[in-house]
Amino acid sequence: MSNKALDDRKKKVLQAIVEEYVNTAEPVSSNALTNNYGLNYSSATIRNEMSDLEKAGYLDKTHTSSGRIPSEKGYRYYVDELIKEDHISIEEIKYISSKLETKVNEIEDLTKIAANTISEVTHYTTVSIGPKTTNQLIEEIKFVLLGTRMMLAVILTESGMVKETIIKFDEDVTPKQVETMNYMFNNKLKGQPIETIDRPLEEYLYDEMTYSVNVIKPIIEQIKKVIQEESNVYLEGANKSFELPEFNSLEVAKNFINVLDTKELISDMLNSGFAEDINVYIGEENQKEELKDFSVVTFKHKVNGKDLGTIGIIGPKRMDYAKVISVMKYISKKLNGGN
Repeated sequence: MSNKALDDRKKKVLQAIVEEYVNTAEPVSSNALTNNYGLNYSSATIRNEMSDLEKAGYLDKTHTSSGRIPSEKGYRYYVDELIKEDHISIEEIKYISSKLETKVNEIEDLTKIAANTISEVTHYTTVSIGPKTTNQLIEEIKFVLLGTRMMLAVILTESGMVKETIIKFDEDVTPKQVETMNYMFNNKLKGQPIETIDRPLEEYLYDEMTYSVNVIKPIIEQIKKVIQEESNVYLEGANKSFELPEFNSLEVAKNFINVLDTKELISDMLNSGFAEDINVYIGEENQKEELKDFSVVTFKHKVNGKDLGTIGIIGPKRMDYAKVISVMKYISKKLNGGN
């Protein structure tokens, strides 16, 4: 039985089982479906369908009960074929709208607000990371003298990302030199990809300039260093996950804490998505062994085509995918001027 080969009755039964299990965390019996989901089939018919779905790999039977739970294949079919994307209440819409109306100065703040909002509405743990620096175009470089041998460099990208760093010198620097450097760097780099700062030193030096290498070299080295730093990983709602029954397992809980503690793992997880807005990885679909107990949904966060980074939700495989994806899509719509 291929993924597309489920008939309407099997689809309805599978959808009802996924939604019931997400709601209750209890294995689902045929009686639960007839009582709660208005399926116009007899218990015997539903039992037969459940048996067929189990044989085809969409359901698993637990040892402790006669009920069934969705398998990873069942969740995948549900996400790809059955999910309803309007799984969001009027109250939640109002809450999201009010949160996103907060005025922010930097795109990192907007990403944090979006991640916090998703966590608040879905009750799952969210992680977020800013856009990849290497994809950014330079809007402006600003140098400000802080003392005779210290200067602040601020790099603003066209998407609104801000990088700043302090540069120290081995010799005195004058306000006139800083003014000339502001002109020189902006003249050469405005509108260029941020990695072009990695050019050979001599490209920044003019014969007529009286600057020594001691002034230009630390500027380029420090700017290169700051743009190569990984974006900060932000975490929201970690405590929420521990209220879920799956985390009663000490092994799952410890595994989850290790995942959240490993910034490199989270960074890889968030950067592994495809170009589409939303990616869903269920259990074994996750490339990293540490994530096999969990589902991860990543959301490429864009406003008017500009990359603002990635937000990820980590939760049990018994995740409310309909809620998570509905909230993500609504946030994306709101940030891009929709109602």
